[in-house]
Amino acid sequence: MSKLRQIALIAFDGFQILDITGPASVFSAANDALGKPYYQVVTVSAKGGLVSSHSGISVQSQSYQSSKLVSIDTLLIAGGSADGLEALSRNEPFMKWIKQTVQGTRRYGSVCTGAFVLGHLGLLKKKKVATHWSSCEKLATLYPDAEVDANALFVNQGKLWTSAGVTTGIDMSLEMVAQDLGTEIANIIAKRLVLYVKRPGYQSQFSPLLKAQENAVPKFLKLVEWLGKHLDQNIDIPRMAEQVAMSERTFYRKFTQCFGETPRNYVEKLRLDNVRILLSSKAPLKQIALLNGYSTAAQLTKSFERQFGISPALFRKMHCT
Repeated sequence: MSKLRQIALIAFDGFQILDITGPASVFSAANDALGKPYYQVVTVSAKGGLVSSHSGISVQSQSYQSSKLVSIDTLLIAGGSADGLEALSRNEPFMKWIKQTVQGTRRYGSVCTGAFVLGHLGLLKKKKVATHWSSCEKLATLYPDAEVDANALFVNQGKLWTSAGVTTGIDMSLEMVAQDLGTEIANIIAKRLVLYVKRPGYQSQFSPLLKAQENAVPKFLKLVEWLGKHLDQNIDIPRMAEQVAMSERTFYRKFTQCFGETPRNYVEKLRLDNVRILLSSKAPLKQIALLNGYSTAAQLTKSFERQFGISPALFRKMHCT
């Protein structure tokens, strides 16, 4: 039997439970999809034994000094509470082991605020990285040599992988599996885990819909949901105002106050956000344009370049091949 690829997930008291169980579920699901063992997932901590997560659920772990840890293929550090991360960073023997170990791994990285541990170890210098949106400013301040991408779900820079946190650790792990075993296996895993979509790393942490959920009143939330289902149609002020039973003038004023931008600009952002996702498919640009309310591919290209500073064709070549 060929040698298993060992996945070491670093845990500590106060870790975020999904930062461990999410990636673990993906790699174990890969074994199921293949019908044979390929990955061996091991949770690693300073002392071994039970480690308590931030939610109070404990997981069993191996000490980093365990003889069972041999030839680690992938090492990922979970995020968690500020106190837990600080205690981990103060554990010099464990930190030394992590830094030495990653030199020999095929890849290493972090989920969520685990990026702070990598920064503490000097492993983020001159690297583009991701972490949870609420911690981006702090990470950039503490480690100015790193380029913190506040939008990305995950970032891959050579051996280094970092993700935005929580469920994005699943997205990142799926991409790792896709690189190891192909997209077909990754898609099988996504289906088995009942994931809505295998999200690419360049997709923003905050889609226009998520921003709406943070700021909007219930009436406008329903409107945003309606907009998402009708992006291929002509959407103007009268039609949107009708959906929320307001006069056009009142609708325009209240919508702009709620979202900080005009209805027209918001709809365009919704469309272009959806375009970025569809560019990961093999659908022709003309079809993608029509699905998002653009009459021609040229019209879509003009809007896309204005918003992102890059053509859809080049974006697809850079991110989706």
